[in-house]
Amino acid sequence: MTRSERKIDHIHHALGHERNFYNHFDDVNIVHQSLARLDFNQLSIDTKVGELNLSSPLFVNAMTGGGGEKTEQINRDLALAAKETGIGMAVGSQMSAIKNPEERRTYEVVREVNPEGIVFANVGSEADAKQANEAIDMLKANALQIHINTLQEMIMPEGDRDFTDRLKKIETIVKEIEIPVIIKEVGFGMSKETVEQLYTIGVRYVDVAGLGGTNFSRVENRRRDKQLESFNNWGIPTPLSIIEATHTAHDRGDFHIIGSGGIRNGLDGVKAMVLGSEAFGMAGNLLRVLLEDGKEALVAEICHIHQEIKIAMMLLNANTVRDFKGKPYVLYGRTKEWKEQRISSSL
Repeated sequence: MTRSERKIDHIHHALGHERNFYNHFDDVNIVHQSLARLDFNQLSIDTKVGELNLSSPLFVNAMTGGGGEKTEQINRDLALAAKETGIGMAVGSQMSAIKNPEERRTYEVVREVNPEGIVFANVGSEADAKQANEAIDMLKANALQIHINTLQEMIMPEGDRDFTDRLKKIETIVKEIEIPVIIKEVGFGMSKETVEQLYTIGVRYVDVAGLGGTNFSRVENRRRDKQLESFNNWGIPTPLSIIEATHTAHDRGDFHIIGSGGIRNGLDGVKAMVLGSEAFGMAGNLLRVLLEDGKEALVAEICHIHQEIKIAMMLLNANTVRDFKGKPYVLYGRTKEWKEQRISSSL
C-alpha cells in the first residue's frame, strides 16, 4: 500500500470506528457562579498562546493531506471554514509531500485559500531540521507540529520500529526553528514525565492529544490481519494528560499547553482550559460534520462552539478565555482516582 493510499485508509477507518463509551470529560464538573457581571455582547474569545495570537482558542487539529485529490478537497474545505470563522488550522503529516512532491498540492491549498490565517505545519518525529523547514515553507506556516506516535507505528503493519534518534531530532529542530514548535501526541496523551523531559530539551509548546477521540490503535488494528487488540485502550485520557502537564509546568510561565483528544463540544473545550490548557483542538468530530453535511454545516458547528465558549465565560465571569484557568471544578470517578494517585500524592 502506498503512503497516499494509507492516508485515505486512515480517514475511512477513523470515521468508522466507535469512540470509547466512557469520556473522562464527563468526570469534570465546573462550579457554576450565579452572579454574572459581564456583558455577553462585549465578550471576545481572542487569545494568545505564547507567540501565537489567535482569534479563538479552538483550532482545526491535524487530520489529512498527502492522499491525492480527496485529501486536497478536504483540506480546502477545512481551510475555507477556518477562514470564515477565524480559527487556526493544522494539516496532517507532510512527510508524504516531502517524499513525493506530487502531494504538495494537497497541503499548499490550505495557505492558498486562507492567506492570512494561522496555519500549523506538521511532520513526524523522524523528520530532520531540513525536512521541518521544507514543511514550514510549503505552508508559510505560523507554527510547526511534530507528532509523536510510537504506539501507532508499533501497530501499523508498515510502521517504524527504531526510535533511538527521535528525541535528539526533536531537540535539534526546536533549537533551529524560529517559529513555535508544538510537540503533539496523536491520541495517547502525555505524562508528567514526558512533559518534563520535553521541557529539558527546550520544548515550550505541547499538545497533549489524549485518549478519547480518534483512536489510532483501533485504526491501525483494522488494517492488520492479526489485531493487537490489547492496546486499544492504551493511553492517558485528555483531561488527565492536561492535569499531568499542568502539574509539571505550573511555575513555568514560558510553557504552553494545548488540549485535544475527545473534545466533543465547546464545553469540553472550556473544561480543558479550566484544567490548564490555553487552547484546544478538534479533529474527527469536525471532519465528520464536513463529510456528512458539508462546509456550511461545519461553519455553523464552529460558530456554535464559539457560542458555547462565550456562554461559559458569562457563567464563570471570565473576561477572557485565559481567565478560565484556575476556575473551581470538581472531579469524579476514574479521573478523580488518577489525580489522587498521580498528582495529589506527589505534592
